[in-house]
Amino acid sequence: MRGVVWLLLIFAVAVIAATTFGNNDGLVSIYWHPWRVDLSFNLFVLLMLVASIVLYALVQAVNALVGLPRRAHEWRLLQRERVAQAALREALSFSFAGRHSRARRAAQRAIEAQAPSHELSGDAQFTALAHLLAAQSAHRLQDRAARDDQLQKALELAQAHAAARPVGEGARLLAAEWAIEDRDAERALSDLAALPPGVARRTQALRLRLQAARLARQPLEALRTARLLAKHQAFAPAAAQGLLRALAIDLLDSARDGDQLLKSWRQLDDADRADAFIAAQAAQRAGDMGIPREGRAWLRPFWERLPRLSEGERAAVTRALLGVMQGLPSDWLPLIEGAVRELPTDPTVAHAAGRALAERQLWGRARRLLEFAANAPHADAVRRRDAWRTLAKLAEQEGDTERAHECHRQAATLG
Repeated sequence: MRGVVWLLLIFAVAVIAATTFGNNDGLVSIYWHPWRVDLSFNLFVLLMLVASIVLYALVQAVNALVGLPRRAHEWRLLQRERVAQAALREALSFSFAGRHSRARRAAQRAIEAQAPSHELSGDAQFTALAHLLAAQSAHRLQDRAARDDQLQKALELAQAHAAARPVGEGARLLAAEWAIEDRDAERALSDLAALPPGVARRTQALRLRLQAARLARQPLEALRTARLLAKHQAFAPAAAQGLLRALAIDLLDSARDGDQLLKSWRQLDDADRADAFIAAQAAQRAGDMGIPREGRAWLRPFWERLPRLSEGERAAVTRALLGVMQGLPSDWLPLIEGAVRELPTDPTVAHAAGRALAERQLWGRARRLLEFAANAPHADAVRRRDAWRTLAKLAEQEGDTERAHECHRQAATLG
């Protein structure tokens, strides 16, 4: 098809030339004293075309000759850039393959190939990336001095050139990750604090902040960070719930007295305080610190809906009540009786209710519940042993020595 088009164009040019120049009687006279040259107009046009072509060829030849040094310099730059790019790709390949010694040497070759040339050394992003790869390899080789030196060079280039700023952000994140691996929580938090606000809110930065806060034993900061990650759907729902619960419990366990415990409880979100396991842990800590009234207040909403809780939640809530039972007020008795009525076959509820009724000196009702809890074969051994010991105390108070010995023997058989 292309040949047909060219053939048509040639025919068209031939027709136009024949039409234009076929009957051209024009004459061109050139005077150069004392000579005179007469040429036909067609020949003059042909000579002008040939002269133009020759002149153009001469100009191009001169330009090529004059520009030969520049072209040689550009060729050398291109070759050097190719060597540097190949070395950087090689460093990346070796780094991903876990061959860190070779990756480090390849990254150094990339830097050295680029450094002598002023034109290539101006590519700050390339140089910063090569330094960062060398730093990562040095970290894997446990060469911390070389790692910190290469990392500092990458950060300096990122601060001086806007094009290398993303590499600087990556360097900060890697530095925080390396500090966490070195168990240096303070340095990790410092590197994360140096990040721009937008970068600090990214999922990777929040994950590192969470690890650093836990390493630094800052449960409140870790809990806040974990909430942000859960909001960004960085974890599966079940995993997020478990993590938030564990961090909230860590915050409660970090309290050293009752005032700190109350402050920690107030720092929790409403969703955390509505978690039965967290409230149970807080109540247990309140009992240990001599503030059982506050612990009972935290447990009361869960006892009011105890039948709707899961088996694990009921076990945690009932176990927590045992630690805050001292001075149990009478307004708890309707809650306890209602729980027993709605869950008559649950040994954990029977055990907690029996202990509560014994605390209120309601011996008869307490004995029946404790005997049920102590003889439940599928109940927890610790609860069964505690139930037998409580029954032994009741028998001793009533003067039934033989019954008390039997209860102690049953408790001893449970370990």
